[in-house]
Amino acid sequence: MIVCFGSINLDLIFPLSHLPQPGQTVLGPRMTIEPGGKGGNQAVAAARDGARVVFAGAVGRDALAEDALNLLRRSGVDVTRVIQADTATGCASICVDPTGKNLIAVAAGANRFARQAQIEDALLTPATIVLLQGETDPAEVEALIRRARALEARIILNLAPAGPIAVDALRVLDILVVNEDEAAWLGEHLGSACDAAALHAALGIGIVVTLGAGGVQAVTGQGSLRLPAKEITAVDTTGAGDCFTGVLASALDRGLTLREALLRANVAAAICCTRPGTQGSMPAAAETDAALS
Repeated sequence: MIVCFGSINLDLIFPLSHLPQPGQTVLGPRMTIEPGGKGGNQAVAAARDGARVVFAGAVGRDALAEDALNLLRRSGVDVTRVIQADTATGCASICVDPTGKNLIAVAAGANRFARQAQIEDALLTPATIVLLQGETDPAEVEALIRRARALEARIILNLAPAGPIAVDALRVLDILVVNEDEAAWLGEHLGSACDAAALHAALGIGIVVTLGAGGVQAVTGQGSLRLPAKEITAVDTTGAGDCFTGVLASALDRGLTLREALLRANVAAAICCTRPGTQGSMPAAAETDAALS
């Protein structure tokens, strides 16, 4: 089972001819609305890949809340531990250019009120993977890391966006997932280089660095590995990192080796990039199976 503690947003997605520069207005032909948030995206990716997923987070008491939860429910994610806060549901504005590059602004809203106490101890067992991101209160993320470690659950943190998590909390993770920008921030924070090997040496945990078109690099106590990116024509890269992390957790949850899990996550993320949108672009397990074969 995967227990995901994270953010829930409603995404407003604007396809544009080019991404706006400071002070510039760019007119686009349309706008689409889709559920998002790093926590929600990763939970949906894992559930569509076949995992049993329990989700804890927060939405507001507003008209956006139901739409923000829609795909989580439809994907079979247990959302009974999602609370309502007396504020607006989290919302993101996402601009996407014709090459799939994006520019994103996020209003945290209710995500600031998600509390790790929404997850009871009974869920945090050695058979559980706890999946976390950086879009909720760092103090709550740290507290859940410490509690999950004490109860011997496995812990995956996607430090996205990069932000202050206590180094001693990072050192008890099983796997830390970062992209190149997040790795650079973390390396500076730790006073180390920012490649996977250096971060592993600094923290003593499994490190996975996603490199976009450069593929993925991982370093653990068992050694290092590098996988190339799958060649695709990108339509929209929004949510690809979340897809990767959610499917990585799902694959590890059902007993795949790290190499097998990374390969599966890499392929699923590539499929995600060939489609517009966020949660709606996450592939089903059968699609990833077909691409792998």
